[in-house]
Amino acid sequence: MTALSDRYAEVKERVAQAAIRSGRTPESVYLVAVAKYAEPEDIRELVELGHRDFGENRVPQLAQRAGMLSEWFDRINSMPRTSSDTHQIDATDPVRWHMIGHLQRNKVRKIADCTRLIHSIDSLRLAEELQVIANKLDREIDVLVQVNISGEDSKSGLPIAALGAISEQIDTMINVRVRGLMTMAPITTDPEASRIHFARCREIYDDLSKAGVGEGHFNLLSMGMSGDYEVAIEEGANIVRVGTAIFGRREIDDSVTEPAEAQA
Repeated sequence: MTALSDRYAEVKERVAQAAIRSGRTPESVYLVAVAKYAEPEDIRELVELGHRDFGENRVPQLAQRAGMLSEWFDRINSMPRTSSDTHQIDATDPVRWHMIGHLQRNKVRKIADCTRLIHSIDSLRLAEELQVIANKLDREIDVLVQVNISGEDSKSGLPIAALGAISEQIDTMINVRVRGLMTMAPITTDPEASRIHFARCREIYDDLSKAGVGEGHFNLLSMGMSGDYEVAIEEGANIVRVGTAIFGRREIDDSVTEPAEAQA
């Protein structure tokens, strides 16, 4: 079985090469390691390898993992430094958590203070709830507006026609900053089948940017997962969300899910 460090190195290299093919530097693309099925020791190993951006699909898991990793991070850095210690973590470079899954309004407060970027804003009401919590915390929260680029009923996200108006309304909020767009292509075994969807999302992203949405900080385009992240980068993504290609595949019982909760 391939070691985690080897899979991580391979993904980083593929990200770098895809960035170069698209005329950009490898450093211009953020790799978010999706920890959905990762073991805690796998996450800690990536931190020791220097990785800092992690994503979660579900609120309870994100809050739990963020707290666990923060405690471990603090404990490691409180230990006396020795010349033989190869696992000393740089306390000045903290872990950044990304909420990449569907977010219910009644769960916003559980992650608002530990999330660097929320990728999945799919309604104005969700953004308004986030603004209420951000005001209470007295901090700015960065978000991406999720686009249902393929129009599939099974996918979350705003329809293309609503993007401009919703993005502009979010842009008027004091403590919620719209930083860009996020989308997911239809599930397929052929990465090239995703290209048309990523290209379309990039066009919309460029149009909104030119229209002045975000007042200069509309600069993030989150597209691509383990099966198609290279194509996404070639079409303009500067954030990719990669899980199984880094952590490997695990037999997980997905029949056990969070209880369904109606949004208030």
